[in-house]
Formats: sequence, structure tokens, C-alpha cells
Amino acid sequence: MDARAKLLGHPIHQMLVVFPVGLLATAVVFDIVHRIIGGSVWPTVSFYMIGAGVVGGLAAAGFGLIDWLAIPVNTRAKRVGLLHGVGSVVTVALFAASWYLRRPAPQAPTTTALMLSFLGGLLAAVTGWLGGELVDRLGVGVDEGAHLDAPSSLSGHPASATGPPRPAQSIT
Repeated sequence: MDARAKLLGHPIHQMLVVFPVGLLATAVVFDIVHRIIGGSVWPTVSFYMIGAGVVGGLAAAGFGLIDWLAIPVNTRAKRVGLLHGVGSVVTVALFAASWYLRRPAPQAPTTTALMLSFLGGLLAAVTGWLGGELVDRLGVGVDEGAHLDAPSSLSGHPASATGPPRPAQSIT
């Protein structure tokens, strides 16, 4: 099933989601490092990463909703997509709450702020797996004509168009 929201032939949601996932996951790692070795730089950097990750997550969510609305009803993909989307919104909310609680002193987060970050990280792992299930197993956001020799999305040709024949490869 092809994605609805695209930029230069590629799904926008799949392009944007890497930013909040990377930022928020790294913020969790920095929070763990802070708990192990201390210091004020780790939670301060984590504070700013969480802020950027929340903004990126909200941007990705809008395009994910556009794609989810195009999934046919009464399908496993629709149900998995709902779990992925709701779980992702809850993840962003957990990180937003963690960020908010850190505002008075980013260099010294409260235990509650850290726990929200850790919980958000765990939930992000689950929703990330669900997103992978949507794309890799159920083919959501994948061009219907995709194949190993599909032409570039910038070519103007459909993915189902075949390219030049591939040379035979020997296994030695």
C-alpha cells in the first residue's frame, strides 16, 4: 500500500520519524549515563534533545495520521496502525511531561522526570516495532510496484517499470 503523504516519491512520515526516534533514544541514554556517572552536562543535553524530539514527533505524527487514514478498514494494518499511532502519541506525551518537569533545572532532573523519560523510551521501542511491522510485514508505505530493479523515484517512472537486465552473478 503506497503512502499518501510523499516528498520526492518517498513517504514523509518514514523520513521524519528517524529524527524524534534518534533524539529521544539518545536522551534516554544520556539520562542513564547521568544516573551512573553523575554530572550536569548529560541531563542538560538530554533536556534539549527531548524538546527537539517532541517537536519532531509531533511533525511526524501528522503525516502518519494522513497515511493511516488511507489504510482500508477492517484490516490488520488498520489495527496495528492505530496501536502504533496512539502509542507514539503517548510516547511523545511522556517525553513532553519529562521535558516540562525539567524546565526549572535542566541540569538536575527530578526522579519523576527521569522515570517519564525511561517509560517513554520503553514505549518507543514497542511503537517502533509496530511501525516496522506496518512497513516490513504489512507493506504500508511501500510502493506497490517495488522490486529490486525499480527505477528511481525521481525518474518519473512507476516502480513497476523494469530497468535494464541485471548481469548474472556467480557464487564462488
